[in-house]
Amino acid sequence: MSTKADGGLYFELYWGENLADAWSYGPEQAKVHAAPDEKAPLPLYGFTLPEEPFLMAERTGRGWRIHLPPNVHVEHKARGDAFTSVPANQLVKDQGRTSVALADGMTLRLTEGQLSLLVQGSVVKERVGPLQWKDMGWLLIVGLLFLSLPVGFLLAGPTPQRAAESNARALQLAADKEAARRKQMGLDTPMRPITDAERSQQQTDGGPEEVHIPATFRSR
Repeated sequence: MSTKADGGLYFELYWGENLADAWSYGPEQAKVHAAPDEKAPLPLYGFTLPEEPFLMAERTGRGWRIHLPPNVHVEHKARGDAFTSVPANQLVKDQGRTSVALADGMTLRLTEGQLSLLVQGSVVKERVGPLQWKDMGWLLIVGLLFLSLPVGFLLAGPTPQRAAESNARALQLAADKEAARRKQMGLDTPMRPITDAERSQQQTDGGPEEVHIPATFRSR
């Protein structure tokens, strides 16, 4: 049975089909203890534990060994398969306790009542180490580029001369648009004064040209 000794552990707690909680432990963790206590490394409620804290998992030379609470039904599956009961020949009994090795790619399901605890290898393989000199160099380059943006904006930003030129261009553009609009409406030709001949040909409104008013005139 192949196991990996350099990986971590991942636990999922289900109430029926609903995920209630999840925990992940890195490869630096040598043992995982469970107890119905929020301060425990694995705060596990609803399972019958022979003592508190209970050694749920420990690292061996070949990987992880999972210790089973006394009242659980244990199943296993490989990737893409369905859960089946763990064969008796894979269970190890020692001093009244039962354990099973967690193989690579295997998922264990420990069930008691409505609760199910899934145990599998964690995707976390190693803790991220400290920054190296090359990482510091990249950080320095990124920092310089980030700081150069506001400096470049200040150097290439608007000045009074550029602002005046921009205003002049905006006024000229507005004048050009107004001239085009007047030309489209036929208002670009300047008006000329009316000549005497044109004035004499204008029609009157049909009324008398002169109105004589008596010296004595009353109105009501």
